Amino acid sequence: MDRDSRSEDTLSTIVLENIKNKLIHAFKVTTETREGPQVSGCSIRPLSMSRSYQANEELRRAQIDGAITWLRSELQEMRTQDLQLAQTLLGLNTEIQRLRRESFGAVEVEADDQQ
Repeated sequence: MDRDSRSEDTLSTIVLENIKNKLIHAFKVTTETREGPQVSGCSIRPLSMSRSYQANEELRRAQIDGAITWLRSELQEMRTQDLQLAQTLLGLNTEIQRLRRESFGAVEVEADDQQ
């Protein structure tokens, strides 16, 4: 299970990084379309707007990182719950099998006693 868990962690990390990159790209495209007109490749925004834009970008990235961290912790918690549930189900199955053996054993003993 430990090897499977590590491969799932690696896969989860790759998937989350892919989502993160897509979100960052989506935010960049959205903010670029909101930018004002440009003259010969240079933005005509004042310096304070540029700093505000950078601050907003950093905030968005921090929010995305926070969301990914939260998702990662939720997935880890779900994995832990899955393992606990699997152990519970295996334990129940073992107990059911034991009770069946005891029940059928008692039935066989009664049948032998009657003959």
